[in-house]
Amino acid sequence: MSGFGFLRFKLDYEQTQHLAIGDVVSSKNFSAGDYMWKINCYPRGVDIDGKNEHLSLYVQLVSKSKNVKALFNAMMLDRDGDLSSSDERKGVEVHLSEGGIQWGWSRFIKRSDLLPFVMNGMVTIMCMVKVLGDSNMPVPPPSTLATHLGHLLDRTLGTDVSFIVGGEAFPAHRSLLAARSPVFCAELFGSMADATMPSITLQDIDPAAFRVMLRFIYTDALPPDDEFGDSPVEVMLHLLAAADRYALERLKVMCELKLWENLSVDTAASVLASAETYSCPKLKTKCMEFFAVKENFKKAALTDGFVMLLQNFPALADELLGRVLGV
Repeated sequence: MSGFGFLRFKLDYEQTQHLAIGDVVSSKNFSAGDYMWKINCYPRGVDIDGKNEHLSLYVQLVSKSKNVKALFNAMMLDRDGDLSSSDERKGVEVHLSEGGIQWGWSRFIKRSDLLPFVMNGMVTIMCMVKVLGDSNMPVPPPSTLATHLGHLLDRTLGTDVSFIVGGEAFPAHRSLLAARSPVFCAELFGSMADATMPSITLQDIDPAAFRVMLRFIYTDALPPDDEFGDSPVEVMLHLLAAADRYALERLKVMCELKLWENLSVDTAASVLASAETYSCPKLKTKCMEFFAVKENFKKAALTDGFVMLLQNFPALADELLGRVLGV
């Protein structure tokens, strides 16, 4: 039996400021396709997840049924009661049974982004459930594998190794790391001492970069740009080093693209040094072309990064000067 069901889920904004991590606010039951459903919202996140900066949102089947296929969509309503044009609609295909796992998003929206949606002290989320009948043959949705593996990382289910980086612990799964990185495979399943250690301390790696790298290993994606903090280029340089260290070639290329997109007179010298260090010829060429513009070179030559380039990479500095000065 197919059918639609809608619910305007309203959440007291002030309440979101005082609840604990994992506290849930559930909606009243609503009908869709002859089944009853409810929305479960975790204003401070469903579980320990970084700094718990996100509101989590899920749908749950209430009716008794062995199996129900449905589409779940949710979108913020602005202060005029209209669907927000600045927030993409989020959708996921769900396969639910009574008492089964809830489906949705652990990072539906940042809690810091809720204020513009507050109207009379309430935040409103429009939720839609479309039940798919047995005769329907919809186009298969995009794979949810990355989402599920991301949840596995967030909830630390079945982790069997922990990395200590800068005093911070990062639980993980040996088999998944080995499948994604030949370096991790050798370290965790080879003859090295790390293969038998439940906790491994890593040196010379930035904790923020390791966190992003670990999530990439599980989800094959980088976080949004606004999650890189006030120094995104610095984090990306550390991430490039980590990607090279663990032979994550796709991540390495993605770092190169991000660094090129954010290249400036303040960062060009540091990016060029990293491109040389971690064998990134295309990024190195882009940096050289950037420096070839005399105005860029004049400003970049006054930065601390350029001084470090001259001191630590004399051969590269000579190559750069020869390119810029034509000698």
